[in-house]
Amino acid sequence: MKYRLALLLALSPMFAQALEVGDQLAPWTLLDQHDQPYTLQEQTRTVLVARNMDGAKLVKSALQDSPKGYLDARNTVFVADIQGMPSLIGKLFAIPAMRDYSYRVLLDRDGKVAANYPGEVDKVLWLQLENGRLVSQQAFASSAELRAALEKLPLN
Repeated sequence: MKYRLALLLALSPMFAQALEVGDQLAPWTLLDQHDQPYTLQEQTRTVLVARNMDGAKLVKSALQDSPKGYLDARNTVFVADIQGMPSLIGKLFAIPAMRDYSYRVLLDRDGKVAANYPGEVDKVLWLQLENGRLVSQQAFASSAELRAALEKLPLN
């Protein structure tokens, strides 16, 4: 019985329902690279999700030379799924390096938040929200295209 339950839990992300336009995003709270909690808010307009290091590097490249508060000014948050990162590497190298970034990185350490938003692994998923509801979604494989899309977002 324990094995069946473990198998079901292990496979559950594979059976995650696709997010549909009009769906309300379930609230979640994650810690950022400074161990500060952030809870998804109704005024958040855009959620960027990177499922692996390649996706995170794409976001980093798109935000290179951006001023502090760039994402906040656009009501945008960045979620990085780091469940596959060895904890020792994360603690000693990756997360301390992220503390120098000019933007907040919400760390999905167990992959539960990112699993709610199915998409391609090597791309950055863009969820456009209005009052917590999904309006549209797209994926980016190019930092230049991601940067151009971020530039078009209205400032608060």
